[in-house]
Amino acid sequence: MPGTPETILAFDFGLRRIGVAVGQQITASASPLGVVPNGEAGPDWTAIAALVRDWKPARIVVGMPVNADRTPSALTRRVQAFVAELARFSVPVETEDERYSSQEARTLLKADRVQGRRGRIGRGEIDSAAAMLIAERWLARH
Repeated sequence: MPGTPETILAFDFGLRRIGVAVGQQITASASPLGVVPNGEAGPDWTAIAALVRDWKPARIVVGMPVNADRTPSALTRRVQAFVAELARFSVPVETEDERYSSQEARTLLKADRVQGRRGRIGRGEIDSAAAMLIAERWLARH
């Protein structure tokens, strides 16, 4: 039904880890969920399938890496292949500009650390926070 608030899953694709976040259109906010391993054998599709099954998203949003001048980055083709593989879940997939999301995530997490709200910041936390920012960007436009 058009206009019905959606739950989205967002992914920040990386060669070692894929950050994951869940977003709610009704609140226009998102929360980090963690990371899914990625490696030479490819993403952990079992873990991704469990996320899709558990959260039942109306849409999947994937951060699309582009250079500052909007030209494709070195990772763009890998992300496009990941997006194509997500079709197996029969959920609409969209991409969102992810430029600077990891840097913004790092800045947010460091601010929390300075405020005493968190300890050491792991790479997985940065990846998941970047996915949260990607989700929030998408939500802000919809």
